[in-house]
Parts: sequence; structure tokens; C-alpha cells
Amino acid sequence: MSFVNSSSMNNTNLLLQAGRWRWWELLLWAAALASPWLLGSHALIINEIAIVALFALSLDVILGYTGIVSLGHAAFFGMGAYTAALFAKHIYPDPLAGLAVAMVVATLLGALCSITIQRGTDLTRLMVTLGVGLILMELANKLDWLTGGADGLQGVVMGPLLGRFEFDLYGRTAATYSIVVLFVMFVLARRLVNSPFGGTLKAIRDNRLRAMAIGIPVTSRIAVAYTVAAGAAGMAGALLAQTTGFASLDVFEFHRSADLMLLLVIGGVGWLYGGVMGAIVFKLMQDFISSITPQYWTFWIGLFLVVLVLVGRERLVRPWTWFGARSKHKTGGAA
Repeated sequence: MSFVNSSSMNNTNLLLQAGRWRWWELLLWAAALASPWLLGSHALIINEIAIVALFALSLDVILGYTGIVSLGHAAFFGMGAYTAALFAKHIYPDPLAGLAVAMVVATLLGALCSITIQRGTDLTRLMVTLGVGLILMELANKLDWLTGGADGLQGVVMGPLLGRFEFDLYGRTAATYSIVVLFVMFVLARRLVNSPFGGTLKAIRDNRLRAMAIGIPVTSRIAVAYTVAAGAAGMAGALLAQTTGFASLDVFEFHRSADLMLLLVIGGVGWLYGGVMGAIVFKLMQDFISSITPQYWTFWIGLFLVVLVLVGRERLVRPWTWFGARSKHKTGGAA
């Protein structure tokens, strides 16, 4: 009995240490919040990075911490985007209200889709998740009276944020809004993965059969993780629609989900900052290379990914991996 209590206390201490903020994290988020105002001319790309980082964060919850591979995560992103755009255009233009509605709709869709991923192999899940995204894209295309079809949903005008802050053309308000939402969701995801519930997700990821043998309800845990990730992805889509005033079929396309995989390859899975760092590197590279060679930027990004795999992420992104290594060493591997 004393051995069990001691082990339980050790696990609790590890979880508490994992949830403790470190100095470089506070510095990172302070710089992120100040960046739209200090780098005003780059506020639009900062806004894109924050949205993509939230999208990648949502996928990492199910891929990095639960071991569920998905190629259809764009389904929830697109659902959030269209929900927020339709809500603002036809019901109420308040950004926070639209964000909440989009999150609820995407979460409900995630709960429904979680039923389809609980059986079968990883290949089966890949095909099912991809199929959901394709179905929703085709529905958005056919329901042109509601979604605008191939032309997209235009004429979306957002009201001021908190009734005071207008969305300016330079994107400062939009970027700050997206970063704040990203930070809030990051904190919640951090609490989730460093909780006892998050510990069961890691157990499922490492060995599902063993997790079942020790009494972990694998099916319900996967369903909850998938549903939570869907809600976060829907919020990312809502931010895109709200800050651009537009929603198109592009939000459902396969490349959205594929780009997420690239982001997590760059930043690393199973570490919440991996998606954030991957988003920063990927979007900055995309912006810089496409400004030099608009036709062949994908070639150079592909070459970078090949080099990254051959050389190793640790050698190319040594400062961030040093921070990550120290965090994992202190917290027993949690992000």
C-alpha cells in the first residue's frame, strides 16, 4: 500500500512540475503579444502564424498525445470558418459570440466523427478522417445558396472586438485577438495534457492494449480527446474567417491537413510548443521564399523538410530543442 501511495505522489509531483511555467515561456508569450504593435507592418503574417499555430496545437493533442493520425482535421477548421462567417453575416457580428458558436459546432461535429475513428487500423482512420473533410467540402460547394459555393462566402463584416476595438486594415487588432485566443487555448491544452486525464492519453499512445489491460477506458478517452481537438480546430477556422472577412472552399481542402503534418514534423510532436514553433518557421519560410520565387516556393520547402529529416531537427533548431529537452527532463517528458 505504501509503495502505491508513494508512486501516486511521485506522479502527482511530476504533473505539478509539468504545469509550472518557466521564464522563457513568459518571455515568449510577452513578445508574441507585443509583436503586432512593435512589428506593425508584419501584423498580417503574425495573425496567420497565430491561427496556424492554434490549428497545429489542436492536431498535436490527438497525434502527439493520443497517437491518432488524422488527414481530415481541416473538416473542423472549415466548419468553424463557415459557422463564424454565417453567424456574423446573418445573426450577430460580435467576434467573441461567433467564436463561441463556431467552437460549439466544431465540437459537436468532432463528437460525431469520434465514433468513426474508434475502430480499425491507423490506415482506416486516415481514410475515414480524409473522407469527412471531402464530404464537407462538397456540401459547401453544392449549398451555394448558403455558402456561396466556389465563389466563397463574401460580405462578412465583423463588429468591433469587445465593442471597442475595430479590425483595422493593418491587422494589429486581428493579430492581437488571434494571439490571445491561442494563448488561452494553449493554457487549457497544457492543463489537459499535464492532468491525470492527459496521462491516460499518453498511455493509450504508447500501448493501447496495455492501457486497456490496466483499466483505462480507451474508447471514451479517444473520443474526448478527438472532440476537444475538433473544437480547438474550429476556433482556428473561426479566427481565419473573422480576421479576413471571407470563407471559401479552401478551408476544407486536403492541403490544410497536410500542412499541419509538416508543421509538426518541423516543430515536433508530443510537445505543445512544437506546433507553435513549426507554424512560425513554416509561415516565415513560405512568406520569404514565395516573395523570391512565387512559382517554386514549394520545392524549397520540400528540400528543407528533406534536410530536416536527414540532418535531424535537434541540429537545425538547437535553441528550441534545448528548452524542450530541459522542460521534458524536469517534468518527466510532459510539455
